[in-house]
Amino acid sequence: MARPRTPIGTFGVIATSRTAQNRYVVRTRYRDWDGKSRHVQVTADTRAEAERALKKKLAERDLFQPGFSGMTADSPFPALVSYWLEDMELEDRLSRTTRLLYERNMRTLVLPFFKDVTLREIGVARCDYFLKQLAKQSYNRARQARVVLRLALALAVRHEILPRNPMDHVSRLRRPARTPDVYSWEEIAAIRSGIRTWEQREVTAGPRPDGQLGQIVEVLLGTSARIGEVLAIRLGDLDLDAPIPAVRICGTIISRKAEPTHRQDHPKTARSVRRVALPGFALRAVRARLERIRFTHPDALLFSTRIGTPHTTNNVRRQLRDVMDRAGVPDVTPHRFRRTAATAINEIGGLQLASELLGHSDPAITREHYIRRNETVNPATAGYLEQAFGQAG
Repeated sequence: MARPRTPIGTFGVIATSRTAQNRYVVRTRYRDWDGKSRHVQVTADTRAEAERALKKKLAERDLFQPGFSGMTADSPFPALVSYWLEDMELEDRLSRTTRLLYERNMRTLVLPFFKDVTLREIGVARCDYFLKQLAKQSYNRARQARVVLRLALALAVRHEILPRNPMDHVSRLRRPARTPDVYSWEEIAAIRSGIRTWEQREVTAGPRPDGQLGQIVEVLLGTSARIGEVLAIRLGDLDLDAPIPAVRICGTIISRKAEPTHRQDHPKTARSVRRVALPGFALRAVRARLERIRFTHPDALLFSTRIGTPHTTNNVRRQLRDVMDRAGVPDVTPHRFRRTAATAINEIGGLQLASELLGHSDPAITREHYIRRNETVNPATAGYLEQAFGQAG
C-alpha cells in the first residue's frame, strides 16, 4: 500500500543544534510548491528566537509561493510584463494584431507609471489613481491601459504570485458623452464631387487616377464595412449575377511592422463574416472596377495596386484626406461612412438591422458607438396633446 504524501506547505519535525559560537540552529524539511522536500533552517541567539524565526520563514514561504515564472510578490513590475507577453505568445489565443496592440499599450501607457514598483506595492489605490490621472488626458487611453493592466495582474493571480487582482476594485471609468459623427446628404454629395473632380483633372506627371478611390468610397457607403474589410474583398467574394447582387465580407487587410501588408482570412470577429446585398450605387462602382481589373483569379483582390498587391489602409486614408482637403471638405475618414450607413439603416429599418449590417454581436454596441440619435419626436404628439388638453378651461 502506497504511503500517502504530506500536503504541500507541510513541514516535518524541527531539529535544534548549537554552533561553535553558542548560537542555536533550527531546521526542518518542508514540502515545497513543486512537491519536493527541502531543508529550511535559521540561526538565532536563543532556541525560542530561532524557532519563531523558522516558523515565520515557513509562513512567508507558504503565503507567497514562487510560481513557474520564478517570480514572487517582491518582483518588479517590468518582470511581470515580460512574463505576461511571453505567456500571450505561448497561449496563442489572441490574433497577432491584438497582441502587438496590447504590447504597445502596456509599454507606452502602463509601464512608465509602474516601472519602479514591486508587485506587492501595486494596490487598488495606486491603480485607481493611475487610471484617473490618465483619463484626464484621454478616456480611450485610460480604457486601453485598464485592459492590459488587468490582464497582466490576473496572470500574476492565476500563477499564485499575488493573492488578488487590485483591478477588480478600481472605480469605473466614465465615458464622456459623445454623438457619433455622420455625413449629411450635402456632405456626401460634396465628397463625391470632390473625388470626381480629382480623378478627372489633368495630370502632368505620374500615373492618372484609376478610379479606385471613388469606387472604394461607394462600397464603404454601400456595405457599411470597415476600410480593411473593403480592401480585402476578392473577386470570388462577389456574387453579382444572383437575383440580389451581394458581396461576402470575410477578411481584412493587415499591415504590421516588419511584415508585408497581407489579407487576413477573417475580419475582426467571427460575427463580422457576413453577406451584404449591394445597393445600386455600390454595384455600379464594383462593375466599373471589374472593367479595368487586370487580375481575374477568384483570389485576386477587387481593389489593389497596379501589380496586384493589397492597398494599405493608411495609404487609402491619407489619399482620401488629401483629396478632400483640396475639395475643401474637412474631417473625411473611412469609418465615418460606416457610421453614416448604420445611422441611415437604423432610421429606416431599425437598430437590429443596422447591427446585422455592421456585423456586431450586440445591438448595444451599434447604438452606443455608431448611431446618431434622431432628436425629432414624432409630430403626432402635438395632435394628441391638443386632443387631451386643448379644450380644457
